[in-house]
Amino acid sequence: QVQLVESGGGSVQSGGSLRLSCAASGYTSSNYCMGWFRQAPGKEREGVATVDNFGRTTYVDSVKGRFTISQDNAKNTLLLQMNSLKPEDTAMYYCAAGVRRWGLCRSADFGYWGQGTQVTVSS
Repeated sequence: QVQLVESGGGSVQSGGSLRLSCAASGYTSSNYCMGWFRQAPGKEREGVATVDNFGRTTYVDSVKGRFTISQDNAKNTLLLQMNSLKPEDTAMYYCAAGVRRWGLCRSADFGYWGQGTQVTVSS
């Protein structure tokens, strides 16, 4: 059974940094997608960053240059380093995993989800 457990959320002032971690277990596919999604109150969930089994990454435009997704394969951990945080980054952040079907990871590839960790950025 796939389990994804996020940690590292919290409250920070605008311009600050946070690092999110996702401990993954039970996932065995070699053709995978891992990623971070977020959902703010009253808004739809959006993909923030993804990484696939080839190490290729994607980012939503609003976080490019500020966020970095990475993997620690030895520890089965997915990371999201978030710098220069803005109030509009405030949301519940979810770790997700799935099978990569073709090309770069797409939202439809993700079928496993963590419980989420809250990130709050104050101005």
